[in-house]
Amino acid sequence: MDFDLSPELTELQSVVRRIAQEKVKPRAREIDKTGEYPQDLFEVFRDAGLFGLCIPEAYGGSGAGILGLTIAIEEVAKYSNAAALMLLLSRLPTGPIMIAGSERQRERYLPSIADGSKRCAFGLSEPQAGSDVMGMRTHAAPDPASPGAWILNGTKCWMSGIKEADWYMIFAKTSAPDSRSHDSISAFIVERSWDGVQVVRTDHKMGVRGVETGELSLSDVHVPKENIVGEVGGFRLAMLGLNAMRPIVAARGIGLAEGSLMYATEYVKTRQAFNKTIADFQGIQWEIAKCAVDIEAARLLTYRSAWLADQGRFTKEWVPYLSMAKYFATELAVRASGLAVQLLGAAGYMEDHPVEQWYRDAKQLTIVEGTSQVQLGLIAKGVLDQHLWWN
Repeated sequence: MDFDLSPELTELQSVVRRIAQEKVKPRAREIDKTGEYPQDLFEVFRDAGLFGLCIPEAYGGSGAGILGLTIAIEEVAKYSNAAALMLLLSRLPTGPIMIAGSERQRERYLPSIADGSKRCAFGLSEPQAGSDVMGMRTHAAPDPASPGAWILNGTKCWMSGIKEADWYMIFAKTSAPDSRSHDSISAFIVERSWDGVQVVRTDHKMGVRGVETGELSLSDVHVPKENIVGEVGGFRLAMLGLNAMRPIVAARGIGLAEGSLMYATEYVKTRQAFNKTIADFQGIQWEIAKCAVDIEAARLLTYRSAWLADQGRFTKEWVPYLSMAKYFATELAVRASGLAVQLLGAAGYMEDHPVEQWYRDAKQLTIVEGTSQVQLGLIAKGVLDQHLWWN
């Protein structure tokens, strides 16, 4: 068992760490305050080839896989979860294409994401269908004028990167809108330029500002048969895509936790109180130690889950391991950022320090792509079904 990264991944980590320190860190607070999309960072990431990490070499990527993207996101998230989200969006919408897409779809849509000439977003949630995916009402009906084609109608919400995306991965009901059958949901590639596709609003968010989320309206959108991903009835594809994303979201949590603890530790080493520094108090040292242990535990869970996902082990029996990483790392982000605010005291509550930003950003991670409660349910089911068992 080798816990060392390969030379290639070690070099990737070094390169992204330098980019994060030199380019992301100086911009993080401004991005949060203005809420403006950081096009300059997009170009930095593009020029460094970071949008192609998860995409196979055959389609213009580097083939570094989910582990490679996980490592990169961890470094960036130490300073900005908005910037880390930009990297995540190179995998979330493209995942279904890599899992079940046709060769034509892969050749048409993956290379432009890898080289940064196009952007994409993911549409699964709806106002009444968040964790309850089967509650979605967006409907796809066969187009009577074009055999094999579909007409989409509905609304998707909370879509990250919605304004900049050139195309969307959209899930819709292909049977009755009130159906709860898993074979009633299918995946479609919907291009932004098509008639009937409209961004109708963007959201005002507590954190992770700079990469906007919003609502997409689909009104009589014609989708050619070439743009349905996999088989009609692809609910399982949606779940496989999200399963494979667990370590990538977890990496955002690890990076945020690391950034929070490092910043707070530097602060307490210099802050004077009662004729010593805050760091001299044993109670403070214990809190730092406990957080450090959790960070290392989260990293081990996350790197293992990324390794599993890269081997295609994101089917049902592997879900508990993937969900553990997402649950533990994102809840850790909340705890670590809260600890950082507490260690700084009143100063931590002010905008003079970035810990208040990390505190706001952290909560998003426990909600997106499967809440903490959803992850706990999946882990428990894994134990009950003995996919996660110890004898």
